[in-house]
Formats: sequence, C-alpha cells, structure tokens
Amino acid sequence: MDKLLIQDTAQTPFVSFDAQSGVMEIKGRAIPDDEDAFWLPVLSWFEEFMLQPCDSVTFRLNLEYFNISSSKRILFLLYKLNELVKDGKNAKIEWHYKGSDLDMYEVGQDYAYMVKVPFEFVPHEEYEFAMA
Repeated sequence: MDKLLIQDTAQTPFVSFDAQSGVMEIKGRAIPDDEDAFWLPVLSWFEEFMLQPCDSVTFRLNLEYFNISSSKRILFLLYKLNELVKDGKNAKIEWHYKGSDLDMYEVGQDYAYMVKVPFEFVPHEEYEFAMA
C-alpha cells in the first residue's frame, strides 16, 4: 500500500500515513474550505489500511487549530484505532500541543476519554512548532 502524503497549506494540515511503519501523522491547521475534498482521500486511505493493518500504529496529532468538521473526521479516525486495539494490535495516540495552549490540551483530554486507545500527551514549546 502506498504512503499517503499531503503537503500542508494555510488551511489544511500536513498528512503522512505510512502503512509499512504504522506511523500516521497530521500536523498544522485543519480548517479546509471544502472539508470533503480534503478529508475524503484521508478517510478512504485509512479505510483501506484497516483491511490489512500492520501490528503497531502510532497516530501522531500535532494540530495548531482545527474546526468542527475536521474534529468530527479526526474523531472518526481515532474510533477506527479502537478497532485495532480490540483486534489485539498495538496502537497509541500521541497528542502534541503547545505547552501554553490549555484549550488544545483539553481537547486532547476529551478525545482520550472517548476512545480506548492509549494517549500520550506531548507538550512542546511554541518555537518548536514553527520550526518543525
């Protein structure tokens, strides 16, 4: 299965999903003008991955900001990770956030409560986000 690689824009995040390594990353801002145009390829790729997943998945979210429609799609992806855990696969979610951004930390806490996948909270300094 080919990697999914989408470069970021001012309104859409960088997406890198690798079926071989099991590392999935979404980073940046997720406020697309056309939600379906952006998210459908991401969700479709992930659905295909779920047919033959690898044994270990790390789902890394490093979002500066996202809107409600993106939140729903991210939650859908996290719910899919529940299926991996239920099937005995190793999966974890890394929630990266600016250490000073308590709102984003709390959103991660809400997601962690909604899924049965282990969550790791990774604070970082603001300058690290801009340089990464």
